[in-house]
Amino acid sequence: MSDMDSPEALAGLVVVEFAAFAAGPCIGKYLANHGAYVVKVESSARPDGFRAHYPPFKDNVPGLNRSGVFALNNDGVRSAGINLKHLEGLEIARRLAAKADMVIENFTPGAIERLGLGYEDLRAENPGLVMLSSCNMGQTGPRARHPGFGSQLTSLSGFTYLAGEPDRPPVIVYGPYIDYIAVGYGYIAVLAALEDRRRTGAGQYIDLSQLEAGVQFLAPGILETELQGTIPARKGNRHPTAAPHGVYPCAGEDRWCAISVHDDAEWARLKSAMGSPGWADSRLYETKLGRKENESALENKLAEWTRGKQAEDLMKLLQRHGVHAAKVANMEDLLADDQLQFRNYWQSVTQQEIGEHQVMMPAFSLSETPASVHGADPLLAQHTEEVLSKLLAISGKQMGELANCGAVEMAEQSPDGPGGQP
Repeated sequence: MSDMDSPEALAGLVVVEFAAFAAGPCIGKYLANHGAYVVKVESSARPDGFRAHYPPFKDNVPGLNRSGVFALNNDGVRSAGINLKHLEGLEIARRLAAKADMVIENFTPGAIERLGLGYEDLRAENPGLVMLSSCNMGQTGPRARHPGFGSQLTSLSGFTYLAGEPDRPPVIVYGPYIDYIAVGYGYIAVLAALEDRRRTGAGQYIDLSQLEAGVQFLAPGILETELQGTIPARKGNRHPTAAPHGVYPCAGEDRWCAISVHDDAEWARLKSAMGSPGWADSRLYETKLGRKENESALENKLAEWTRGKQAEDLMKLLQRHGVHAAKVANMEDLLADDQLQFRNYWQSVTQQEIGEHQVMMPAFSLSETPASVHGADPLLAQHTEEVLSKLLAISGKQMGELANCGAVEMAEQSPDGPGGQP
């Protein structure tokens, strides 16, 4: 079956999103990549935080339609300018939810219910609705309303305690790391709920705790504490048994290669790759125990050897000798990565203010219904007219009246998909 003949996996699915930043919108983006009609409800009175104050911005000039991180999390979706602080705007939002197969929200717990958009209110009119709420700690519990962002949540989940050197303070993991872990769980959860609805006809409410999603990734450390009574702590790049184990400097500015040696046979292969220098034949390094006991000296010697090598060349050399090695890629490397390009992970889109740029496809490929790009991220309120006409049959005259009273916002419509040419 050719791509032209293949139906998209989620074609016909209508998703309404009351969400901002990563944890909700990135789920909507992946749904859109598989053909869902995803409507992002937003307004200039309450724009997505990624639009407003999360760089980088195109040419370092801030603007609601110039954010790079917003672009990566929202390609293919449609922006409906609806003011949830206006009674008529709120009523339009309720009508959209009544037409939706799925609603995604990541407000502070309790906020969506106060707007009359909670699951119990919505399912009274739309019993087949699948709704996902994604927030820091879930909707219930003594700390459910604990405020915070990615850095705070990463710390609460235990990641920060493990990151850094043993004799220095913990290091905050860059960005809203756990938001993206929650995206993976959220995407799986909504698809499971849709499959259950296909079988039973019943909708479902999903209460996703981003904290609990993050803790899943710390299972080995938790088990160590439970089974051995020890508390894992910061070790820098050190490994419990492997040595050498770390990132080593290479030729050029800020270029590195990660190398791990897990047993004596791999150490012999590393020595061979290095040309068996005299220092490597020292009895201090013959065994794993010896290498661990003399790890600092070993790492200094290895760094002297790697420093003059190109990271890419060093990686290939070591891999040919059966040594665990990979260059430390920067963002430019990722965009040029031949493996990612071969799998069509990067797709080019053009957005009116940002211009041409790359967006990411889902990290899995469906053989019969592959993901595809459906345009760039939308300009704020770009699709208000399209959405209200298509889903609610609101006339142009009515839209004008709604815009005049401040219930909705309109923007000039692009003729080429959500945010421009794919």
